[in-house]
Amino acid sequence: MSINVFRRYEKKFPMDAQTVERLLPVLREHMEPDKFCVNGQTYHICNLYFDTEGDDVIRESLQHPYYKEKLRLRSYGPPQSDDAGVFLELKKKVNGIVTKRRAKLRWGEAKSFLKTGEIPPGTSYMKRQVMGEIGYYLSHKDVAPTTLIRYDRMAWFDRSDSSFRLTFDSNLRHQRGRIHFSDPAAGEPLFPPEFRLMEVKVSNAYPLWFARLLSQEGIRRHSFSKYGVAYKTYLLDQLPEPPDVSVLDHI
Repeated sequence: MSINVFRRYEKKFPMDAQTVERLLPVLREHMEPDKFCVNGQTYHICNLYFDTEGDDVIRESLQHPYYKEKLRLRSYGPPQSDDAGVFLELKKKVNGIVTKRRAKLRWGEAKSFLKTGEIPPGTSYMKRQVMGEIGYYLSHKDVAPTTLIRYDRMAWFDRSDSSFRLTFDSNLRHQRGRIHFSDPAAGEPLFPPEFRLMEVKVSNAYPLWFARLLSQEGIRRHSFSKYGVAYKTYLLDQLPEPPDVSVLDHI
């Protein structure tokens, strides 16, 4: 069982598929695909977000506070059995710097921990610390799984600086309420098919070649949250149907 701790900046760049194609030749000069991108293919990610009944976590996050945190469960592909590996992640953001505490568990262990708060026997000291933090969060926040966001990802790593990572996400879909993990095609699209989200993960400054590439292409970063977009989409779906204004023609 593994544990990971990340501390970095994460920058988001919404774009279309055509822009990605223009970037790829330069990326290939400096970066390598993630080991999970076999033969240049994307891999599938499922993120299950936890929130209160009143959606307080995402509502507060959308106000861009100095400090925020959220809990999610991530799997790479739908977990097909209780032995499948998943990650429980407590993600915090302080003044733009993201810190993520992550513990790998079996799907069955994760479900049991979330239900009972009991850490699996034999858990290492370091992972017990992380799971203790997650348990504390759960004991002080009345949260439950509310939204599943899934997407396909292509990831790249800089050959000369492994802390510089870049990902492209596509086919973003969301589910709320009755969630189906096992069906990769389940859920409603969040964007048109040509939409891509480039995320840049970096500990310090961008490499010079990448900063030049952004400038040449006129690409600017934007504040962006997958969960935030999914929540706003959900709110729009709750609005009543607009009135049939054609009846005004007869008044």
